[in-house]
Amino acid sequence: MVTIKDQLSSKPIIIVAVVTALSLLGDSMLYIALPVYWETAGLDSIWQVGVLLSINRFIRLPFNPIAGWIYKHISLKAGLIVAVLLGGFTTIGYGVFKGFAAWVILRALWGIAWSFFRIGGLSAVAVYADANKRGSSMGLYNGLYRTGSLVGMLIGGLFVPVIGLSTVSIAFGFLSLLGLPLMLISKINQDVETPEKKDRMAKETPYIGKAGYKASIIVSGFLIAMLYQGIVTSTLSSLIEHFYGENISIWNVVVSVTLLSGIIQAVRWTWEPFLGRTVGHWSDGARGRLPIFIVSLIFAGVVFGMVSIRLPLELWIAVTLLVMAGATILSTILDTIALDTAKTANIVSFLTIYSISQDMGAALGPALSYILIQLEAGFIFLYWGGSIILIILASIWMVLAKRLNTSIKKEIYESY
Repeated sequence: MVTIKDQLSSKPIIIVAVVTALSLLGDSMLYIALPVYWETAGLDSIWQVGVLLSINRFIRLPFNPIAGWIYKHISLKAGLIVAVLLGGFTTIGYGVFKGFAAWVILRALWGIAWSFFRIGGLSAVAVYADANKRGSSMGLYNGLYRTGSLVGMLIGGLFVPVIGLSTVSIAFGFLSLLGLPLMLISKINQDVETPEKKDRMAKETPYIGKAGYKASIIVSGFLIAMLYQGIVTSTLSSLIEHFYGENISIWNVVVSVTLLSGIIQAVRWTWEPFLGRTVGHWSDGARGRLPIFIVSLIFAGVVFGMVSIRLPLELWIAVTLLVMAGATILSTILDTIALDTAKTANIVSFLTIYSISQDMGAALGPALSYILIQLEAGFIFLYWGGSIILIILASIWMVLAKRLNTSIKKEIYESY
């Protein structure tokens, strides 16, 4: 049963998620439209598309620490307002400015905006989520803001061919700026975020504050982002083409590689709000997050490699959707584990490091992918290598879970 207290504590999280979703419209639209309509943006060559779609990730690597430092000196609300303004005006800029140089600047500014959104959003969940509902709140936040990607891809794919890239970009930019009044009227603040104000769970399980545990979270964030945000996202179309050709007949309907890839990834954004919150809710239960996380890593390890096997198309799509489900589950639980740990120290500092590790993984994934897939059995090496990584992570977290359980028992014993 949802109480009034639950609704009040979730309201700031919902506002931040909705504002982030609005700002994601333009960025997500570009991944569908720019590879096709790059000439209307004033670009000279298709290679420039690749640079523009990746530069926002690379700019976040040096800027994330700066954004974290800024958040220590301004309020959470102020940082998110900066993000909204940068996101809105850069999206409008896609429709106003032409040429590669101008777009490099715009995409770099969007990368800076996302640094503020990512660190600010995670901090908002850490600050406002109840300790016993943090997983559910993380799932709610992730699910809501990722609907911006879904809507941006679908609406952009529908209207860009009809009314043009510039018009859609400007429209999405003004929609993004609707987040500004939402932030201004919100009561989001940062006064409860101090290292001294640790929640009950952090006090009762001091092991989660240890350096080895924190390092495991950082490494896991790097590897999971590399596998899913980097490798899967960048190679899905190539993998489909490798196995099934450029045009695929599915249920007697011929579709292109890019359309099928887009549909598969759009399905993930559709279930994110529901699956993410459900998994988060399960992790809030008496068994805790680690058992679910470990089982999910093992499950993900099994299905991840299967994507590189040529199966009947319908079965291959089913396996790929399971991989996407694994991405939702792992990202939701790991983000929540990171929030649990952030509450044992300075929230912004730890979440900044965590965000940097994810961005590094997401940036490295495509580069590693296109080196390996040039080999004769490149896709097999890439995806079964990913499976091995996930299984190794499961083994590491089994050890950590055992040590955490031992730490809790020791605390109980010493209290007598």
